[in-house]
Amino acid sequence: MSKFSSKFLPLALLSATLAAAPVISAYASSDDQNPKPAPTTHKGKKGKKSSSIDSPKFLAGYHAAYATIYSRHDYADAIDQLKALGHDDRADVANLLGYSYRKLGDYKLAQVWYERALKADPDHVRTWQYYGLWQLEQGNREQAEYHLRKIAELAGKDSPDYRSLAAALEQPPGTALVY
Repeated sequence: MSKFSSKFLPLALLSATLAAAPVISAYASSDDQNPKPAPTTHKGKKGKKSSSIDSPKFLAGYHAAYATIYSRHDYADAIDQLKALGHDDRADVANLLGYSYRKLGDYKLAQVWYERALKADPDHVRTWQYYGLWQLEQGNREQAEYHLRKIAELAGKDSPDYRSLAAALEQPPGTALVY
């Protein structure tokens, strides 16, 4: 084996290993019953406290809370789990806190958390969707339509988040929404 190939063989093997390794998806899913954590971006804001989305401890805690919400529907326990992560300044965490409070019927706290999520990441599509559903539950159809337009700008009209909120808006006012 030449000197050249013996120096680069370990690098090639490492590259192949990394390329073949399973990738943990950190993007929001299209299914309301099975969303994944969406990455929070801070667009160049240095010094902003944020855990790495691929931190094993953060991911394990987030996925445990996620399962508590979407599998067990235990929103109170999920709130405790999400707050215990210590990163409720992340849009994906704040959004799930808002969702959990909304499901518990605490609309004031849900609103606080949705707004906190959008402050952390104004482009967090799932928050625009969930907050739009919150608006509908409050009877604020015009605001829900604004949220729908925002989702269209960010993710397009073919996105699952857009379709979900659009379908809810198609229901007559006063209809019990199921989502």
